[in-house]
Amino acid sequence: MSNEVIVAATGASGMPYLLRLLEDLKAAGVKVHFVASGNGEKILLHETGKNMEDIASLVQETYDNGDLSPPIASGSIGFEAMVLVPCSMNTLAKISVGVEDSLITRLAVVALKERRKLILVPRETPLSDIHLDAMAKLSRSGAVIMPAMPGFYNKPTRVEELVEFMVGRMLDHIGVEHGYARWEGE
Repeated sequence: MSNEVIVAATGASGMPYLLRLLEDLKAAGVKVHFVASGNGEKILLHETGKNMEDIASLVQETYDNGDLSPPIASGSIGFEAMVLVPCSMNTLAKISVGVEDSLITRLAVVALKERRKLILVPRETPLSDIHLDAMAKLSRSGAVIMPAMPGFYNKPTRVEELVEFMVGRMLDHIGVEHGYARWEGE
């Protein structure tokens, strides 16, 4: 099980995924470092009515995306995984070419260079060739590309069940147990 995880949010739709992930990580006793971009904070408020003070109650530490000096920005500081949810295509593109102009992009590049788990959860449609090329490049570099595409085999009847499906997949990849629906066959 992961004991220390970085979670970041950028300016894309999908903040219910972020909130559920943070709630589940807190319940599992995982230490979470959190950072949001300015647009991420705006979309968080728009989609959920939550702000950074609300997020602070779910995590151990929050950081300013404009400050590149926190200890977690160094490859010498251990964290097991980073989940960027939601991940804007702007941020994904920057990471794919190694741009480290914010704490979020710096952390993602550190995760890749240190061979730590990096999970990117883009929420965009349709995808252009530019998007797909950047995702393929990141996948070849070791990132897990996990577009927010919930499954329907569990026959969801509530939006929350769609969110739980995706969060369950994120938790699977960072090694945190959960009780969300899985494929059980016919």
